[in-house]
Amino acid sequence: MASPARSISRIALSAVLAAGMALSPAVAAAQEALSLIRDTEIEEILHKDADPIFRAGGFDPKSVQILLIGSKELNAFAGPKVMAVFTGLILETKNPNELQGVMGHEVGHLAAGHSARSGEMSKAGMVPFLLTMGLGVLAAMAGSADAASGLIVSAPYFGALGSAGYSREQEARADQAGATLLDKAGLSARGLAEFFDNFRYQEVFQEARRYKYFIDHPLSSDRIEALQTRVAALPHFNEVDSPEAMAEHEVMKAKLDGFINPQVAIVKYKETDKGYPARYARAIAYYQLKEPDKALKLVDALLAEQPNNPYLWELKGQILFEYGRTKEAEGPQRKSVALKPDAPLLHINLGQTLIALDEKPKIDEGIGELKKALSQDDENAVAWRLLAEAYDRRGDDGMARLATAEYNFNVGDVSQARVFAMRAREKLPKNTPEWRRATDIVLVSKPSKDDLKDLAREGSIMGGQIR
Repeated sequence: MASPARSISRIALSAVLAAGMALSPAVAAAQEALSLIRDTEIEEILHKDADPIFRAGGFDPKSVQILLIGSKELNAFAGPKVMAVFTGLILETKNPNELQGVMGHEVGHLAAGHSARSGEMSKAGMVPFLLTMGLGVLAAMAGSADAASGLIVSAPYFGALGSAGYSREQEARADQAGATLLDKAGLSARGLAEFFDNFRYQEVFQEARRYKYFIDHPLSSDRIEALQTRVAALPHFNEVDSPEAMAEHEVMKAKLDGFINPQVAIVKYKETDKGYPARYARAIAYYQLKEPDKALKLVDALLAEQPNNPYLWELKGQILFEYGRTKEAEGPQRKSVALKPDAPLLHINLGQTLIALDEKPKIDEGIGELKKALSQDDENAVAWRLLAEAYDRRGDDGMARLATAEYNFNVGDVSQARVFAMRAREKLPKNTPEWRRATDIVLVSKPSKDDLKDLAREGSIMGGQIR
């Protein structure tokens, strides 16, 4: 479990640990393989890959949340407002076009009306599962084992995966729809056919040996060959990945390898390989293997070549912070924010460090950084938890309680959200925006009859309406 003192915008490989939780062995085993990952650099690359496909499908990319799921499983799915990609899938793709091919196929299911007509996605519960699991991870990170356990156990994924599969007919239709979307986006659909062809051998495996994706999305030689014929006839078939896209794809895979498979990465990315992805992967791997000096030496060498790379400054700040060099971490984290001011996770990193310095001016500035992050992502539970800590250090009880209420609300613990919102109302000046926000949280967090009586008595609600 990630400690609350750990840097937040590092790849949040906070595995959903079953240790200490009363879970069945089957559920525990599944949870050990899944985690919700947040990383600005990787999310940005995934959006570059996915956004043209969503636009081609008639979806607004800005309204789509990219979920990066830490798992060895080869899997992905798309909904009108969410695209989930498993790390196992990314690491198995040879180029951006293959990854876009799988994304196109998943959006193709939507375009073909599968989720709307037959309800596979809603029956499978994939979106609620991932969101609930993500909230459970955040609760665990913040030390709320009870909340984490409740959220994780409530995730419907484990019992629903059996009903998540599509038929071969639906798969073939999604192939065709995905190929159309990719071509409409100006992308080659070659990667879609090539990716499935790479795993043609899965067709002959017994179900227990197949990737879960190919159980839910059954392959067949006829289907692959029909897809190959179709994509070869499309106008953009000969489009190729740009050098920039290829470079970003390799960086994304290297970063994931460094964080997820550090011991493998040290061997895979050899010292003799002087390319940027290899050195980046080794720096991250050394950091993960608790060799910060080796990691920092590599990061400094990379920064000498790329002084305006915000993610290298972020990594340096993360390493320094996590190994107790908090004062030294402040500078690199400020630099990362200056280079990429629109990234909430970088503001959270800086805010956490400033608060940890435990000096009033720094705490006040840290509060400002967290507010900047929340102005762009007001559902970031970790930012709310850190904000509660900062207000508590400053002695602002009302705001600390309100931030704690916001945190609990965003991790799905509405009972605690209501309790802390009621406490916040006792400390906050009446009729201020903050006081009204606390009242709102009470009203949407299953208030008790006594809570409602208290609100009605003071005139906060009248006739069931907020005043």
